[in-house]
Amino acid sequence: MELTIDENVLKAYGLTRKNIKIKQIGSGHINSTYLLTHLDNGKAYILQKINANVFQNPQAIATNIKLVATYLSNQDASYLFPAPLQTITGNTMVVLNDNYWRLSPFIADTVALDTLTSPKQAYEAAKQFGKLSRLLNGFDSSTLTPTIIGFHDLELRFNQFKNALANSKQTVKAQPEVEAALKFEHIVWQYNQFNEKGDLPNRVMHHDTKISNVLLNKDTYEGVCVIDLDTLMPGKFISDLGDMMRTYLCEFSENEKDLSKIRIRVPYFSAMIEGYLSEMGSILTATEKEMLLFSGKYIIYMQALRFLTDFLNGSIYYPISYAEQNLDRARNQFKLLEELIKDEDQLQQLIDDCLLKEQGLKSIFSTNRIA
Repeated sequence: MELTIDENVLKAYGLTRKNIKIKQIGSGHINSTYLLTHLDNGKAYILQKINANVFQNPQAIATNIKLVATYLSNQDASYLFPAPLQTITGNTMVVLNDNYWRLSPFIADTVALDTLTSPKQAYEAAKQFGKLSRLLNGFDSSTLTPTIIGFHDLELRFNQFKNALANSKQTVKAQPEVEAALKFEHIVWQYNQFNEKGDLPNRVMHHDTKISNVLLNKDTYEGVCVIDLDTLMPGKFISDLGDMMRTYLCEFSENEKDLSKIRIRVPYFSAMIEGYLSEMGSILTATEKEMLLFSGKYIIYMQALRFLTDFLNGSIYYPISYAEQNLDRARNQFKLLEELIKDEDQLQQLIDDCLLKEQGLKSIFSTNRIA
């Protein structure tokens, strides 16, 4: 794999194949990621090639991250924000043969998990994403450029689904899922009603808050920092919290075909909400607090629509290993949405309790105990 890295990329950072060891790492499906280890001093770096098919304006990513990094350094100099390193010529990105590369510091003694195995991990991850949002509360999000247009625009995704439905030859196979998509259309209009209240601000959001995008201490699982900053752009708070609900609350991913396994882990929900609100509880507006549980419905429904739409379009976006995988993924996400709604009263009570105690009580997860 290391042969795919042009020598000139390394030279831009003062490195050569003779003084570094290269290993491909990461479980992401978009960017190519490599661990570089200097053979002389043992210093390590993360090198990434940005997927320009997904991120069609890579320079906007670099500019966004630089603006945020500058702001954060003034807000809290101790905050760990792993922004890309500069090249010898002072750039934060290398452009070579229409490929875009960046080098970031490797954070030692940390781990990026692929799956959550304890509520403690959910708490720490949610706290880290919440902390980033809190520190950026005063940042003017309009100065950032969207790196994927309409990424979490549910109305756009619903319209894309309807267009695919009108032109697809796969509708018979997907009829139950099509009915589910139409059944939950009210989530689109509920969001619009919330937005009309006037206190649902644009914030700087990460937009991809799966557990592998936060580094935890490898021994204690305490949160260290947030990584993978390509989708750092303007958005609503529901993007981050909703994506955490989508990816933290079920033991199994969207690729699980046995729908009987798709259930909400209530202790993980409680820990995640507590971690997030420990940072954002005093920042969120009244409407945002009202929307906490709704954020999960919004993002889960949106992802179900995206999988279903891709299946109807012939699976041209999400990689698949068998013909109906995107249909199975859509079924999985609709089941997750149904489970969230089924447990809604219990989950909302946990949110209400957490909002009440956020100012006064110390979290059981904020100790060194690992749940």
